[in-house]
Amino acid sequence: MLVIYQAWLLARSITSIVGTGALGGLATTLVLLAVVLVGRAALMWLTTWLAHRSAAAVKSQLRHDIMAATLDQPGGTSSASLVTLMTQGLDGLDGYFSKYLPQLVLAVTVPLLAGAVILYSDWPSALIIAVTVPLIPLFMAMVGWTTEARVRRRYRYQTRLARHFADLVAGLPTLQVFGRAKAQAEGLRRTEDANRSETMGTLRISFLSALVLELLSTLSVAIVALTIGTRLVYYGIDFRTALFVLILAPEVYLPIRQVGVHYHDSADGIAAAEAAFVEIDRMQAPRPDAAVGQGPIVVEGLTHSYGDVVALPPTSFVLAPGEVVALSGPSGGGKSTLLAALLGFLTPTAGSVTVDGVGPNETSGRLWRRRFAYVAQNPGLIAGTVADNVRLADPLASDDEVREVLAAAGAPDLELDHPVGDEAEGLSAGERRRVGIARALLRIRRDADVLVLDEPTAGLDADSEATVVESVRASGASAIVVSHRPAVLAAADRVVRIGADA
Repeated sequence: MLVIYQAWLLARSITSIVGTGALGGLATTLVLLAVVLVGRAALMWLTTWLAHRSAAAVKSQLRHDIMAATLDQPGGTSSASLVTLMTQGLDGLDGYFSKYLPQLVLAVTVPLLAGAVILYSDWPSALIIAVTVPLIPLFMAMVGWTTEARVRRRYRYQTRLARHFADLVAGLPTLQVFGRAKAQAEGLRRTEDANRSETMGTLRISFLSALVLELLSTLSVAIVALTIGTRLVYYGIDFRTALFVLILAPEVYLPIRQVGVHYHDSADGIAAAEAAFVEIDRMQAPRPDAAVGQGPIVVEGLTHSYGDVVALPPTSFVLAPGEVVALSGPSGGGKSTLLAALLGFLTPTAGSVTVDGVGPNETSGRLWRRRFAYVAQNPGLIAGTVADNVRLADPLASDDEVREVLAAAGAPDLELDHPVGDEAEGLSAGERRRVGIARALLRIRRDADVLVLDEPTAGLDADSEATVVESVRASGASAIVVSHRPAVLAAADRVVRIGADA
């Protein structure tokens, strides 16, 4: 409405000055124009402010949902991909909300309002606009399809580069030991070149599409101007109406043209949003918070395959309360896969894991895993101190309790304030496992009653191993222990063999 009023003010003032040669009323017109311009600027600022607030709210919600899905179904996507998605990926939504969506609203409203006013003032010009305006969305759609496919491909390359770089940094010590660090530079360079090539290709399409839309709208306005000029010469239209329509005509095309321009600002965000929805959809439909009982854990016919490769052969056993069951078998036989299914980290191909008739898919992951205290082969540690990592099981645990569980895990001499860096820097592999075991034992003291241990004594000496086995027994918890160590197998109540030697 302000745009239309601005065009009317300009047309009335200019024709009045040209027709009379006097500047009467010019001051009033200039004041009104200033008010109109200030109003348009204020509305643009308000739109941008609201759009950025909306973008921040949506990004926050998406990040929350992605984290909830990842915690509910861990292990589906690499951490490097998640970091890329949740940082610069979702930040691309700023362009979608702050530029593309507001412009889309303007593209619907402004051409209709301005077109209706032009139709009322001069129907031949409105007819030309009605014929030429649809050409812009047509070309915009053709360019948009190409851009969408190119941006989606570029996002895949960007994610691959992030994943490659993260894997390279994580494995750099091993590569350095075997003299293969420099050889990885070539692979990284190729991935980076592919990402740069796709990025430049996307920018090239963006600039060319902007040129096409500008040219199309310019030619359309030129046709309107040509017809108005011809009719003005032959007295087919009065000067005020001609000038009013000529000022207003570009405003009909401008919002539609800007939609195509801002679509490229939003394309990265749309691609990231699609990837975010893929992550969120990995989480199963909301499940009831069915209570998980304290009864025996029944594993019945549990098996899992990756395509034609059987990762876990059919396995059945029952873990009674307070019982220690050891899982034995060759490496790659499916022991870790069984633990992942037991904890609800993956959905098995067949079979079931139940407690009092309730399985992982029949309750929330939070409630299902509440019973379990899990120690992986390489327990996850945060940057901080040893005490900080043990207290992940119970932030309110006292120093004496932390020392007790560390001693029970075979690490009585490990200082509570011993620093721990990223990727457990500052601890040996054995110390890392002992901190993980201590954390699990602290959880058993609080709210868990099932220990799930994956090679807990690997890398430990015989005395530390004996201490860990005795502590597991003394905890009174049920325990499933994956191990190849004879001392651990001998201490178990029962040994379930998985794989070739089952």
